[in-house]
Amino acid sequence: MSDNGSVPTGTTEQTTPAASENEAIQSRCKLLGIPWHERIVEAEALAIDCLRADEAVRLGVVPLRIEDGRLFVAMLDPLDAESADEVATLTGMTVRREGMERPAFMDLMRTHYGTTASKMADALAGEADAESEDIEHNLDAIEADDIHRMAEEPTLINLVNLILLEAIQQRASDVHVEPFENQLTVRYRVDGVLQVQDPPPKHLQPALIGRIKIMSGMNIAERYIPQDGKISLRFEGRKVDIRVSTVPTLYGESVVMRILDKSSLALELDALGMKPSVQNTLDSLLSKPHGMFLVTGPTGSGKTTTLYASLKRIYDPQKKIITVEDPVEYELEGINQIPVNPKRGLDFAAGLRHILRQDPDIVLVGEIRDGETADIAIRSALTGHLILSTLHTNDAPSSVGRLVDMGVEPYLVASVLEGLLAQRLGRRICQDCKRQIPMDEDISHRITEQEKDLFKGMTWEGAGCEKCSQSGYRGRIGYYEILKVNARSRKAIADNIPVAEFKRIIADDMRTMRQDGMDRASEGLTTIAEVLRATQDVDEETG
Repeated sequence: MSDNGSVPTGTTEQTTPAASENEAIQSRCKLLGIPWHERIVEAEALAIDCLRADEAVRLGVVPLRIEDGRLFVAMLDPLDAESADEVATLTGMTVRREGMERPAFMDLMRTHYGTTASKMADALAGEADAESEDIEHNLDAIEADDIHRMAEEPTLINLVNLILLEAIQQRASDVHVEPFENQLTVRYRVDGVLQVQDPPPKHLQPALIGRIKIMSGMNIAERYIPQDGKISLRFEGRKVDIRVSTVPTLYGESVVMRILDKSSLALELDALGMKPSVQNTLDSLLSKPHGMFLVTGPTGSGKTTTLYASLKRIYDPQKKIITVEDPVEYELEGINQIPVNPKRGLDFAAGLRHILRQDPDIVLVGEIRDGETADIAIRSALTGHLILSTLHTNDAPSSVGRLVDMGVEPYLVASVLEGLLAQRLGRRICQDCKRQIPMDEDISHRITEQEKDLFKGMTWEGAGCEKCSQSGYRGRIGYYEILKVNARSRKAIADNIPVAEFKRIIADDMRTMRQDGMDRASEGLTTIAEVLRATQDVDEETG
């Protein structure tokens, strides 16, 4: 057990600047008598050997010394009693915590646990025996028992752990492990863009993928049908869920691991970066006692995050809120969440039908995919429920036509639809290294004269720094268009006018995603190139 005392901690990174958070931790440490180091201190080799690299990285701990059977450790967050207790369990020693400034701690970690996934893969490549060449060309011939044995090797376990921990450290949303004829590739999706990592040796493919399948509870012997699973792990004192999907390809199973790190997810509307005008309109729509509100956009555009934040905003113990989702990505306190299970006959339509017998006030339907779900949702909104859901359409106005295409009568859509929100995500300029530069001529030719007036010949970019890994970007920002249905637009919907004409009618009632994005680019929050990339399927207008 840790003998510094148990202190409950919360995640404040979303709302508190790093500097003030660091000061708060120092103050708590002082009150608890936990030593604090401004710079690197020496670490003894005997202490370092007490933890593996993946354990140290995951727990945010570097052992410093052993005295009288007690292990003294430097911690990224010395108030994290759970991580200290896990170190005590792993080492069999009483743990004493010490705090350290983040830059010094990271240098200490790199010095003593500089193992990265690519370095470990290189080391394992050097251990390849004479059979490795046969393995590379006969993957299908390997028995499940052999894969299981290889997947349980400690070095292989450490490699998979490090791949996941590095991805979380780099703020990746997904990890892609993809087999090709002559190599096994690993890519992390960071801020919406895939980044290629150093590839593990091809001969590790069956063991590495087998290890991932064991961790996620899949059938390791089945390699020819898609499978889904889930991994849960703790990283720096917080729980991280990883949703895993495998599909068979020409050269083996392709694996995608989606990282669901709740601490990095903004579940407050105020944290989504909406302009005040957009947020005020959204707040007024969410305050409606009944009707339908739809969020639209392609996969990965942040629709679920927006809806979760919306539910959190309107949560009231006096109201019953139920969701039906595929899958449930994050658990929301005080809200009943139902996972879709088509294999057992529970699809969106069946789930929604049964939800209505639970006497809800507010219902979230993960996605309206078919006419039956749309019809039940519409009729639920007509009978006094507030229905929130998503559609896959390019922009907000197209949602109306999509519902009609599903077989819903236009007059019914007009009766219940209260608002539409469309969104895209673009990379956010790193605010620590951003700078103004003259507008590039190639960019200038791609925007309108009206848009050029926002920039006065200058635009913003990230120069690249340590905090953004020299990319110039850190995090993502949303570009939104929101339409609050009024009498004019409601009549147009009921009359089932063409989408192009509907857009002209509502032109004065909303700003498009591209216009919203250009506003954010002129404020130095994103780049013009990112706005154009994210909205090009919606608005192709150029100067």
